[in-house]
Amino acid sequence: MSAGKAVVLLSGGLDSATAMAIARDAGFQVSALSVNYGQRHAAELNSARRSAQAMGAVQFQTMDVDLRAVGKSSLTDDIAVPVDRTVAQMNAAIPSTYVPARNTVLLSCALAFAESIAARDIFVGVNALDYAGYPDCRPEYIAAFETLANLATKAGVEGDRFRIHAPLIQMTKAGIIRRGLDLGVDFRLTSSCYQPAEDGRACGRCDACLLRLAGFAEVGVLDPVQYVQRGNP
Repeated sequence: MSAGKAVVLLSGGLDSATAMAIARDAGFQVSALSVNYGQRHAAELNSARRSAQAMGAVQFQTMDVDLRAVGKSSLTDDIAVPVDRTVAQMNAAIPSTYVPARNTVLLSCALAFAESIAARDIFVGVNALDYAGYPDCRPEYIAAFETLANLATKAGVEGDRFRIHAPLIQMTKAGIIRRGLDLGVDFRLTSSCYQPAEDGRACGRCDACLLRLAGFAEVGVLDPVQYVQRGNP
């Protein structure tokens, strides 16, 4: 039995791919949304499209929102991406890879898309436990956005309420990988790196790569994506 329609924010990384698999496993008819927000590399958008196709998304939608106009992030500007950091260093401060208000912008795009196709469930792969750098990955933020969604939309005001699902928010990276493997996620199709090479290989040194490699190491499975170098997890 179908649980109805859902929109999944699909970035191309392993977290959002696992969130999509969870939505499908729960019986939702999934539409995937990827946002081209001006990120410096297209590898993750290509990965998102491949993952959506592999997991049988009803549709794959892209939106363009150019956050380069805002700047101030090493994901959109010519600012060096931090590399070779320990988890303690990642936890010390909000990193330069933080994009101002990105999750609010992306969830707003997902909300508009969901309302337009009469979907009332939105899945997002945010995670609060790996490190505390991003304020828009916290449970209280997700709860606040759900409140906003139901105050700021025609559907919400008329009582057809939205639900924001963040099924990974309290999971470790290893736990996310285990859940994804259990649900048949093909992690070869995903891209988590903040600065992939021109041929798509992950750098192996940025925070995202190091956390991903550490998660696979904890699970005891080799990460199937290609790396320029496999950093020390």
